[in-house]
Parts: sequence; structure tokens; C-alpha cells
Amino acid sequence: MNPQTDLDLFIPHTRQGEYLTLPFEVPEGTAEMTLTYSYQRHTTSQAPAGLGEFERSEKINTIDLGLLSPDGRQVGASGSDKLSVTISETTATPGYRPCPLTPGTWQILVGAYKVAPEGVTVHYTLSFKPKALRLLMGDLHTHTVGSDGVLTASELATHALRHGLDFLAITDHNQLVSRDALPIIEGITLIPGVEWTHYQGHANFLGVGAPYDEPFFTNSLAETQARFASAHARGALITINHPFEEGCPFQFDLHSLHFDALEVWNGPMRESNLRAIGLWQSLLAAGQRIPITGGSDYHRDKLFQILGGPSMGVYALSAGQSDILAALKAGHSFITFAPKGPRLQLRCGDAIMGDEVPFQDGLVLDIQATGLQAGDILRLVSKDENLTLLQASGEGNFNAHLPVSQPGFYRVEILRVFLPGVPPLPALISNPLYFK
Repeated sequence: MNPQTDLDLFIPHTRQGEYLTLPFEVPEGTAEMTLTYSYQRHTTSQAPAGLGEFERSEKINTIDLGLLSPDGRQVGASGSDKLSVTISETTATPGYRPCPLTPGTWQILVGAYKVAPEGVTVHYTLSFKPKALRLLMGDLHTHTVGSDGVLTASELATHALRHGLDFLAITDHNQLVSRDALPIIEGITLIPGVEWTHYQGHANFLGVGAPYDEPFFTNSLAETQARFASAHARGALITINHPFEEGCPFQFDLHSLHFDALEVWNGPMRESNLRAIGLWQSLLAAGQRIPITGGSDYHRDKLFQILGGPSMGVYALSAGQSDILAALKAGHSFITFAPKGPRLQLRCGDAIMGDEVPFQDGLVLDIQATGLQAGDILRLVSKDENLTLLQASGEGNFNAHLPVSQPGFYRVEILRVFLPGVPPLPALISNPLYFK
């Protein structure tokens, strides 16, 4: 990626009062873009004045600034007030909107408001910050006052920042929320969503404001399939929520609906979550590739339930919604019991959890676990075995390089005793690496 592009545009006086466009290319994999421009705004002259000298400044050029995306939509306009603007998918200079930096031909909107008789040359500099894989922590299942929560979206986002989260999905029951309706708060990405809440089960539709046009309710499998199909067509990531939760289990046939991920960890670890993990393991053993997710199902702070309990650890190329959702769909993630719970890297060469690697002799699985406590049990899970790799003797980290002995899948679990007398429970569950 070329990190910088410089462009010069000469505007003759005859173009005064017109709007011009100047095309430029945004490279593939851009996380953030900064546009600056400069030109001669004033001319100065000096003349005797009383006992001194007076320097007179006269404005001779005024060039306005705006920006158009490849689809021709206006990203922003700032007149001549700002000489530099920065845009990413999560934040933007006031007067501009956050948006994905789609690769292709963008245009600078050039407003020739005032041009000197001799014309003016305007210099533009575009700087591009590339995407890079980073670990982000977030909660994919939360509720606000829009349904049965107690906090507004702004309050919830501030609460999430205090907990050390990088992203948050707003998933009120059957209440649609657009991205534009969510606050922009520096340091956290808010993802619009809805928890489709039905008497026969719940599902999260993430990333779109209106996954369907009809009312949420359905009275047949065909109508339910239509809601799911509409959400997918509009770009939503669909998770099946808490399939064994007492009072609202998922009763639809999973094979009859198109979904992207299975929520196996909802709020505090309990029997319904353990059954969901067992279901997922059986699906993996049968050859299916289904990413898992977890979320707090947060409504309010209460005993054993906190925002980010559990949290998703997502390896994404940026903090933008599109990259977070793409990473979740690919399974580039793990679930940990709290924002500051243990963390994991699972690799084979350049492949990370969620990826598929052609099986061959000599492959090595790299495991790096951090934030372990005394007594933690780390095990490697495949189709046929649960292999204990470590029982931690104290606080610390773990590194291992293991040969990949056969095709299939390999994932990691970390178990911890959270209360005296209670058996070890999951503190972390990873998505698998697959070997075909």
C-alpha cells in the first residue's frame, strides 16, 4: 500500500463559482484516511502608516472542501473551514460521516468559491493507514431501555468503555435500531442489531438497521425462513441464541434455517450453556463448520452478571463494524468469561482460528494463552479426544508447538475453579482451526 498520495489542481479564474471534482484511489485494506489541502489564501502588502508600517492582508482565494465515495454519495462537506479531515469506519472529523473506506475511485469535491485573477494551485495530500490484525474485546448481546434494559445506548456504551470493551452490539427484543441512531463515542464501536424474539426461540440479527420490512412475528416455518432470508440478503450476521435456555429454548429445526453462528455462552456459565457447547461439539464432529459466539445478555448489573460477561475476543483487521462482523463470521474469535479474562492465540503458520488449512505432514499448531491463574486447566479438543496440555502451577502464560497428527479440527478450552467446591468451568473457549 502506498501510504500517501499528492495531487495538485490548478483552478483558473474562469472557473470561479463552480464545483469541480478531483478523483483519487483508495487502496485495498485501508483502515483510516486523512485528507489535507493547502493553497494561497491571502496576499499581503506593506505601506507607511504614521510612525510605523501597516501590513495589509487581503483574501484572494477561497476553496471549499468535500468528499464523495465511489458510489457518488456525499461523505462530508466542510466549506473552507477545515484544512484537514480524517475518516474511518468508526469515527470522522465533524462534518463528515464514518464509513467503510471502500477501495476504488473516490472524489474530492472542490468548491471554487473565490479565485484570484491569476488562478490558484491547490495542493492535496492523502494519507492512508493500512488495516492490521488486532485483538478486540466486545459483547454481542445487550439490551437497553428500548426493550427491557435499564440503560440508554449512550449509557451502555460508556459502561462498556469502563469495562475495557472495544465493541458492543445493541440487540433489543424485536426493536430495530439504525446505525445512524446510535451515538458515536470514541473508543467503542456500536453495532446495530435486534434480538428476534419468538415464542419458539431467539436469534440475533447483527449489523443492519432493518433486517426485514414486515413485523417481527411469524406463525409458520416458511414465514420464519423468510425473516432469516431477508436479514441475510441485507448483510446481517445471524446467531442462534441460547438454544437450551430454560423458558426460551430454540425449538426450530436448526437445519431448516440459514444462520452464521451459534451462541453457546450466554451470561453466567450454567447447565444450558454446557449443553450448547456439547451440541456444537457434536456438529463439529459431524463435519460442520459453525463459529460460536457469546454475550452477556446484559439488562442491568446483578449478581454473577456483568456487561462483557462473557466477552468475545475477535481478531479483526480494524475496529470497523464490517471487519468485526467478517471476523466473527470467519470464526477468528474466542469467548472468555470477562473482559480481562484469559486470552488466546491459536495458529498454524499464517492461519488463525476459524481458518482451514490443507492437511499435510509437518504442520505445527502454535498455542499462546495469557492471563492464566493457578489451577487453570488448558486442554486441546478435537473430534476424538480432550488432551490436557497444562494445569497451571501459578499465574502466568503458556506456549506450545504441537504437531498436527491428522485432519479434522482442533480447538482450545481453559477451565477454572471459580468458587470453592464447584467443579472447573470454562473460562475460555476458542473457535477451531480446521485441517482438511
